[in-house]
Amino acid sequence: MNFKNFREYLAWLYYQYLLITGIYVLEPWEKSIFNSVLFSVLTMGVYTSYVFVPIHVRLALEFFSGIFGDQPKSTMALMN
Repeated sequence: MNFKNFREYLAWLYYQYLLITGIYVLEPWEKSIFNSVLFSVLTMGVYTSYVFVPIHVRLALEFFSGIFGDQPKSTMALMN
């Protein structure tokens, strides 16, 4: 893919973003505020996922391995 096609593709994506969100009707200062808030929310979501999701997955794995893991194979194992 050459540079011109890539640039046109990015311009098309940006145009689609403007149409889908409806911000093409806003004034430039309103667009910048909307984009800043959207970028901030997305950044906080990605950061929160990066920091807290691994912790919750580890805790869930520990919880379920405690419940379902280390089960005796038979009742004879309990008697020994």
